Amino acid sequence: MVDGAFPIVFATRVAATVAFYERLGFRAYFRYPAEGEAGYVGVRRGTAQLGVLDAAWPSEQYARPLGTGPRFEMFVYVDDVDDTVARLREHATVVREPADMPWGERIAYVCDPDDNPVALATASA
Repeated sequence: MVDGAFPIVFATRVAATVAFYERLGFRAYFRYPAEGEAGYVGVRRGTAQLGVLDAAWPSEQYARPLGTGPRFEMFVYVDDVDDTVARLREHATVVREPADMPWGERIAYVCDPDDNPVALATASA
């Protein structure tokens, strides 16, 4: 059996969304087309993978309109939530400042360029 699966994010601005995830340590490993403006970019961070695909895809490929508002939530572990939020603040909307959770993590929320929430988390001190 083939082993592998990854989520795909529909992005209205593929390059901006890829840049956002690169600020979180993801690195592009595939882009299509290889030259010019990419319609699809695969990114990796450790063993985690994510596809970033032009938002026109659902309508063009299977006649489904893209929904409005958040279409998914990404959860990313980082070394230091407070530091990561400080670095992202000028590039992303912070929707929830860092806070300690009762289950032992410190979590903050920012939004990607298409307003999807991204949780940033680390173990509480």
